Amino acid sequence: MEVITGGVTAAKGFRAAAAAAEIKYKNRTDMAMIYSEVPCLAAGTFTTNVVKAAPVKWDQEIVYHHPTAQAVVCNSGIANACTGEEGYAYCKKTADAAAEALHIVPESVLVASTGVIGMQLPIDRIANGVKAMAKKLADGIDAGTEAAKAIMTTDTVKKEVAVRVEIGGKTVTIGGMCKGSGMIHPNMCTMLGFVTTDAKISKQMLQEALSEDVKDTYNMVSVDGDTSTNDTVLLLANGLAGNPEITEKEEDYQIFKDALNYVNTTLAKKIAGDGEGATALFEVKIIGAESKEQAVTLSKSVVTSSLTKAAIYGHDANWGRILCAMGYSGAQFDPEKVDLYFESRAGKIKIIENGVSTGYSEEEATKILSEEAVTAIADIKMGSFEATAWGCDLTYDYVKINADYRS
Repeated sequence: MEVITGGVTAAKGFRAAAAAAEIKYKNRTDMAMIYSEVPCLAAGTFTTNVVKAAPVKWDQEIVYHHPTAQAVVCNSGIANACTGEEGYAYCKKTADAAAEALHIVPESVLVASTGVIGMQLPIDRIANGVKAMAKKLADGIDAGTEAAKAIMTTDTVKKEVAVRVEIGGKTVTIGGMCKGSGMIHPNMCTMLGFVTTDAKISKQMLQEALSEDVKDTYNMVSVDGDTSTNDTVLLLANGLAGNPEITEKEEDYQIFKDALNYVNTTLAKKIAGDGEGATALFEVKIIGAESKEQAVTLSKSVVTSSLTKAAIYGHDANWGRILCAMGYSGAQFDPEKVDLYFESRAGKIKIIENGVSTGYSEEEATKILSEEAVTAIADIKMGSFEATAWGCDLTYDYVKINADYRS
């Protein structure tokens, strides 16, 4: 596998564009479009929040009941959630505008929104943005990057990645972009992810690959414990790589799935590291578990602990908070057998052994915890399973950002 520069335009046949429609933000782009030269097979995973935004409902209908998709239109600033029939109708109007501009059918247009809940979209601005983007579609790296920037809300950096692999003697490319900084606790999978590939693969295999992969990638991320109304990950495959079609779970499928996992893992970690107000990516690894489910439960409990996140911000090796979070997770383990380590670019230190402090150096621990990426590793000595969750520290700025988000 080769990691390359790019994002959603890296794969053959995909183009992208961005526009400044002034939906909520001024003096910056706030709409993005992804377009494939040929119809794509589409897979998707969506929020499990009972309160689902209108775009989620629209995309579920397209992904599950329409044979192909060819374009994605995304806006930032307004989430189009809790907007009733009017909000859903705006999804159709957005699709209609894109269909007219791109000469495709409305049922092949996927839509996505992110931003403030409860506000109606300014549909005239949306339609104008769609028309502007249709004229600017391009297949270069820059076009993909501009699209990645346009979907940002409180994100501080654009998030994209692309890889190449060989399948059946053909070069297959997978590229993606995402946004997400706050209201991040995906469980479907506000986060949005868009992944494109030129692989030739059946719709069933495409959906299975995505559904399986989100369990170990996006679903292992938490910034603040809030599951968005808009969580959506879309995967489009146009088949232009010309590889033998992947229809079964054999070697070619595994190569594709490994590449997809790299893309999704990279995007998931970018979301975690760019949590609202965050100064550090916080990674939690549970090893030595008796089952994958146990490891997942324990790692997510620690990475979502507000007290632990605050300690990471303070570069404080307050390991009792980690053991406490593991203890209330609901997973059973013996706390008197747990070994805990902290690790970063500055080194690795063993904090507790068999549930008791090792008498470690607080100065050394603080040095390790002062890096931009910090890992806590807990060995519970019960088996051979493991899981990794990603989050971030909890800072004063998180409260500042969310105290006046609507204004």
